Amino acid sequence: MRQWMIVAALLPMLGGAALAQETVKLGYIDPLSGGGASVGEVGFKTFQFLADELNAKGGILGKKVEIVPLDNKTNPQESLIQAQKAIDAGVRYITQGNGSSVAGALTDFVSKYNERNPGKEILYFNYAAVDPVLTNAKCNFWHFRWDANSDIKMEALTNYMKSASAIKKLYLINQDYSFGESVRSAAKSMLKAKRPDIEIVGDELHPLLKITDFAPYVAKIKASGADSVITGNWGQDFALLLKASADAGLKVNWYTYYAGGTGGPTAIKQANLNHQVFQIAEGIPNLGNPAADAFEKALRAKYDFSLFYPRAVNEMRMFAAAAEKAKSLDPVKVAAALEGMEFDVYDGGKGTMRKDDHQFFQPMYIASFGDRTEKELFDEEKTGWGWRQAAKIDPEQTMLPTTCKMERPN
Repeated sequence: MRQWMIVAALLPMLGGAALAQETVKLGYIDPLSGGGASVGEVGFKTFQFLADELNAKGGILGKKVEIVPLDNKTNPQESLIQAQKAIDAGVRYITQGNGSSVAGALTDFVSKYNERNPGKEILYFNYAAVDPVLTNAKCNFWHFRWDANSDIKMEALTNYMKSASAIKKLYLINQDYSFGESVRSAAKSMLKAKRPDIEIVGDELHPLLKITDFAPYVAKIKASGADSVITGNWGQDFALLLKASADAGLKVNWYTYYAGGTGGPTAIKQANLNHQVFQIAEGIPNLGNPAADAFEKALRAKYDFSLFYPRAVNEMRMFAAAAEKAKSLDPVKVAAALEGMEFDVYDGGKGTMRKDDHQFFQPMYIASFGDRTEKELFDEEKTGWGWRQAAKIDPEQTMLPTTCKMERPN
């Protein structure tokens, strides 16, 4: 009788453990407060939508996918605290994207943790942190990146810009951290090789997500006589920069990485920069892919914002495909299945996760933002304006070499 009483007492505990095992937890480590909160909140809801999509199809290997939100306040040290918190809660997969300073800290943390804890490894899925060093000098087996790195994006942008003969004077303005540094250095070196006639009339770095009024910076751009600007700014740093430009009546062409982020389209419309703001990305609304159009409509119906992260879609769907291929949710086996994987990407075409450095390659698009024709179904932020394709870059044209020396587990 006493034995049965002990078993009965243990049943709720065993049931809880079994229930936990029936869930695949993905820790979402990104800003949910502070200057990056608007970006982080959109990212979290996007991943939640993707988890719902997977769960509607039976989850991953029959297990429900759960997104665990962890607020890092865009702070590297706070991110490490949240990563440990995730591990303590049973999370073995984490994802993060904003920004590269956080990514650098996380990839080191994950690598060291896995070295110290064989059999309990975790994987880090990077959906938006694009400092090239992450898949070069700092590459490791436990990190996979679905976004094109900064150099890949700048290679595409400058190839487009080299044929724009109207560009004579260029201003660079970027956030003062590793990603902003990579944007400015790549822009200068690539344009020097492709368009040595372009004069760099300004090269500005500013604090990340701390500037509330960009008027002094815009005054410098205006005084420089620049006809074009390159910026890697994201989140409120892009929206507020464009707002200040509108207030000052600055009319230049903008070449960007993240103009489509929260608040960006509204700022572009308010500045009346009709098809004068260009963005390099792995996808946009209005490319005419039927499956992507259906996804876009469903996302907007639920959350009232557009898909800014096609790469997140690729990440989650490839995660599921890798687990199915490995017939396991063991992070080591899933990582091995992801290496070299070819996949039909969200906006159409093929993508490949390069085994050498865990950098994903996919078709890329340069698009401008402005008034729409009947071909552009979707507007942004209720502005009436939308994205229009200006150029498509095939994956083969984006494959820059890597210096990664990948060490794999035995």
